[in-house]
Amino acid sequence: MIKLLVFDIDGTLTNGKITYDANGVETKSFDVKDGMAIEAWTKKFGFKAAFITGRNSPIVDRRGAELGVEYIYQGVKDKTIILDEILKKENLTLANVAAIGDDLNDIKMLQSVKLSFCPSDASDEVKNIVSFVSKKSGGNGAAREMIEAVLKSHNLELKSLWL
Repeated sequence: MIKLLVFDIDGTLTNGKITYDANGVETKSFDVKDGMAIEAWTKKFGFKAAFITGRNSPIVDRRGAELGVEYIYQGVKDKTIILDEILKKENLTLANVAAIGDDLNDIKMLQSVKLSFCPSDASDEVKNIVSFVSKKSGGNGAAREMIEAVLKSHNLELKSLWL
């Protein structure tokens, strides 16, 4: 059973574009539908989530806190090392993990987990190794599609929370 979802950020939960204003302040855009699904996963269904990203941005901490993401790691070179730490803390195995990523720095992690996903605009190298390629692009519903697929495998549905 999948109990932990792991999310890359740039290109997965965002469209991969990084914008700086005239003062050097970074902005990112997150899809509200992805957010609703992540929040349901953590707060309504009570499962765990992790953000593991290669870059550093205070925006990621803020978004993770809003959505109930317990584990937020930034500036990570080898995502499998961090994933192993989380698994030990939670007493889980790789068979309990689904992850989504979009580029070369995600491949090692994606190959190690039970279920792996990527957005439709992921690099070809990632598309060739994941379990599922989303119909949606990064920052435009790919994470929501992943969560719905995992919930369906548990005989659960997002809509059951609101209907």
